[in-house]
Amino acid sequence: MPEVIFKSDDFWRLFFYLAYIFHLIYHIPLGKLDRKDKTLTEGKISKKIILFAMPIFLGNLLQQLYNIVDSLVVGNVLGKDALAAVSSSGSLIFLIVGFINGIFVGAGVVIARYYGAKEMKELSIAVHTTIAFGLIAGVFVTAAGMGLTPWMLKMMGTPQDVLPNSILYFRLYFAGGIGFVMYNTCMGIFQAVGDSRHPLYYLIISSIINVILEILFVAVLDFGIGGAAIATVIAQFVSAILAFVKLLKVDGVHRVIISQIRMDRKMLKSLLKMGIPTGIQNSVIGFANVIVQSNINKFGSVAMAGCGSYSKLEGFVFLPITSFSVAITTFIGQNLGAKQYERAKKGARFGIMAGVLLAETVGVLLWIFAPVLIRFFNDQPDVIEFGVMQSRTEALFYFLLALSHILAGILRGAGKSKIPMIVMLVCWCAIRITYITIMVSILPDIRVIFWAYPLTWCLSSITFLIYYKKADWLHNVIDFR
Repeated sequence: MPEVIFKSDDFWRLFFYLAYIFHLIYHIPLGKLDRKDKTLTEGKISKKIILFAMPIFLGNLLQQLYNIVDSLVVGNVLGKDALAAVSSSGSLIFLIVGFINGIFVGAGVVIARYYGAKEMKELSIAVHTTIAFGLIAGVFVTAAGMGLTPWMLKMMGTPQDVLPNSILYFRLYFAGGIGFVMYNTCMGIFQAVGDSRHPLYYLIISSIINVILEILFVAVLDFGIGGAAIATVIAQFVSAILAFVKLLKVDGVHRVIISQIRMDRKMLKSLLKMGIPTGIQNSVIGFANVIVQSNINKFGSVAMAGCGSYSKLEGFVFLPITSFSVAITTFIGQNLGAKQYERAKKGARFGIMAGVLLAETVGVLLWIFAPVLIRFFNDQPDVIEFGVMQSRTEALFYFLLALSHILAGILRGAGKSKIPMIVMLVCWCAIRITYITIMVSILPDIRVIFWAYPLTWCLSSITFLIYYKKADWLHNVIDFR
């Protein structure tokens, strides 16, 4: 057994923190969220959104722990080269699964609209079509991920000393593609009908399994970097199976009946109409992030490890942003389906305010504690330097990131998914890549890459605000049928 694991007090200290987090989440009184009437069209707006967003936030926290445990174990047990091998995981995984997940966002909007309008027959057809599409998409992601991994990693300029471990890690990870695709499919259905509690429970179970297996496979059995990927895949399959079984047994309009799982052509067209713009947006932004990662790779494995450690921490910033973005999309979708226009408008305002304040609070904390947090992943001074440098370049601008995501969520809930697609493709893809390509050639400093994010967040926020204020997104709702 590698002795290095016992030499890092911070390593074990963080595991105690993780265990304490699991303990706290498990004992949260979620009974208030377990109401038969999960509709978001009635009751106090702020309370409804918070109660709906809270399990999403906790679930996202646990998903982020999936990623952080990978880096924590790999970085402390196998060293910085192995840490660099998994550090580019976010951009590559998002590139391949982003399009599929975008379709599920569209499916959630359609289901939420039917649920708000109380059109239960159409809702059932939408649910079963979504499940059928998820099964097919899972097979596609598995094949594409395993097949394209070597080519994508080489295209990203992954250093030769890191490439073999990177290929092994990603191929094993994508072998379980159908697991994480089906979990996201089921989670989207639960959330669309106002149930954000059950996905959280399944994530608690799978996260605990992931932590235990990571330690067992990597630190005890010495399976190497492949053990980290296998542990994550097993945990994801557990969460997917639990969620699917619950949909088979749930007492509600979103219950899944195996004999009815098929893709209705008309409903699939509706799902794709809402989801394809978000899918295209995700894929192209994922491609842009791959280009950004390839520029970071040019600065070597130390930069990759430091920036990869930062990316794991940045994932926590997305927790309040994603939580309120998903909650507000479902809230807007249900209320517009029920023709509750004024309620939808008030909910949008609250979502913007809450998401922006939470994101900036987390950003300030990250700016202050960046050196301590980066050290959890790797205690080498040069790795810490890169991670802290990126943290303190971007952290104070997280309010702009939140503003863009939440405004995009509002527009998706109103069925206007093409607007976020256009804005983010222009700002987060075309302008970001152009800026990096030109500026890095003029000033070959990695901080030039870091500044690409705050600048493009600012541009997208300004554009979204103009549309939000000027356009009649509230009443001119797109019919997806």
